[in-house]
Amino acid sequence: MIDKADTQQPPSAAGNGEKLYLFDKPKNVQRLLRGFYLCCTLLVLAEFVIHRHVVHSWEGLFGFYAIYGFVACVVLVLAATQMRKLIMRNEDYYDTDSSAADSTANDDGGNGNVGR
Repeated sequence: MIDKADTQQPPSAAGNGEKLYLFDKPKNVQRLLRGFYLCCTLLVLAEFVIHRHVVHSWEGLFGFYAIYGFVACVVLVLAATQMRKLIMRNEDYYDTDSSAADSTANDDGGNGNVGR
């Protein structure tokens, strides 16, 4: 028997001819999240059973690697937001003064043989 939830399209893709992708269906997203939660639960339970050979004493703390990974991810996001301020360009960065850039970038004598 076919489940109606699998055959229904979300409002954004219904009737306008757009291709329906795997994660456009909320049921598939729920399945993926349940799989992630199951994986996380199994890893936490494995923490009680598996003996780790630690080098430093703090590595033996319960959930150390989960906490370490979370903190590292947060630090990466915060660093990226600060780096964005340094390297961000205007929206029209490549459009400004394009005629001068084209003439200097293609200075090959018109024959397409750059550096020959």
